[in-house]
Amino acid sequence: MKKLWIGVIAIMLFNACKSNDNKTALPILGYKTPVTKTVNGKTVTDTEYATIPAFKFVNQYGDTITEKSLAGKIYVADFFFTTCPSICPVMHRNMLNVYKEFKDDADFRIISHTIDPKYDTVPVLKRHADKLGIAGNTWWLLHGEKGDTYKISKNYLQSVSEKNPKGEYIHDGFFILIDKQKRIRGSYEGTDPAEVTKLIADIKTLKAEPDQISAK
Repeated sequence: MKKLWIGVIAIMLFNACKSNDNKTALPILGYKTPVTKTVNGKTVTDTEYATIPAFKFVNQYGDTITEKSLAGKIYVADFFFTTCPSICPVMHRNMLNVYKEFKDDADFRIISHTIDPKYDTVPVLKRHADKLGIAGNTWWLLHGEKGDTYKISKNYLQSVSEKNPKGEYIHDGFFILIDKQKRIRGSYEGTDPAEVTKLIADIKTLKAEPDQISAK
């Protein structure tokens, strides 16, 4: 019996160590490619993860936002449209919790891409931002060519589509966490408060990773 308990305790300690290890680094999601290179005269195979490509959009203030605007920053991305009658209002009410938690953090941003650029002009996005009660540069609502928005949604592993026969837009409702290397580090159901609480915790975990502290 004593040996059995020793074994149980050892397993518990091992699992606790694994749990603590998991808290020190978030997974890297998305497509990955094996890359062979030479290091110190030896051939090694490394993993290259997909990153968010270059882009160019305009925010609610009329400012041009590119990938360089997010250099050295951790950010969360999502897709929405201002006339959405279903999940978007819930998503952005939940996103306000993320905004309030990090609105004074210069190294953090939120970007929300409208999938209805014809209606969601820059002035419409500004009114929507005012209605949400957001100000400053922590949270950008982005307008761009529909093709560019729909194309980059795939890099975030999100699905968006044009109006269906009922005149409705369809899109995923996830919040996507991106690190300073522009890699996907997490995906969270934007309509679920528990998932958003986890997102906030994961942002703090990500900020503590060594390569995120050093990547300025």
